[in-house]
Amino acid sequence: MIPLLVFAGLGVFFAIGLTRDPTILPSELIDRPLPDFEIETLSGNIVTTDDLLGEVALVNVFGSWCVACLTEHPLFMELAARPDVRMIGVNWRDTREKAERWLRRHGDPYDLILFDPDSHLAIDLGVTGAPETFVIDAAGRIRYKHTGVVTQQVWEDRLEPLMHDLRAETPSRARPSPL
Repeated sequence: MIPLLVFAGLGVFFAIGLTRDPTILPSELIDRPLPDFEIETLSGNIVTTDDLLGEVALVNVFGSWCVACLTEHPLFMELAARPDVRMIGVNWRDTREKAERWLRRHGDPYDLILFDPDSHLAIDLGVTGAPETFVIDAAGRIRYKHTGVVTQQVWEDRLEPLMHDLRAETPSRARPSPL
């Protein structure tokens, strides 16, 4: 009787697990401010958390080694042409040379690229793998975390409506110039 109960319990556990969306992982940082940081950009300038404030933005963790990042990249290139979408890249666990080569080859959709070769910022953000994409509001609070590839459907169903709503919450500001 006990083995039957254990088997039934495992069946229920796995059945519940199969109904969950693996791209929605809880994050302790939702509705909290971005972690404080001072980090180099890919081009070598120093930026801080304050440099990301003032406008709703996508923060995308990527690397030249990340095959899945290449899958979402064409969509990001399309979004880069839109004046209402600010994109911040976090180049994670990479070298400058490889990241720059990858961006020259595939295009650079980012308004700003933070360089995080040693995972300091990624750890503070709770990154578990690439790609991961965050939506931050103009005050710098993390409002959403998407794990995995951002597809057209994810953009249209989740990210774009959220960004639209967040922009409506704050007065419009001119797009900050990239550093």
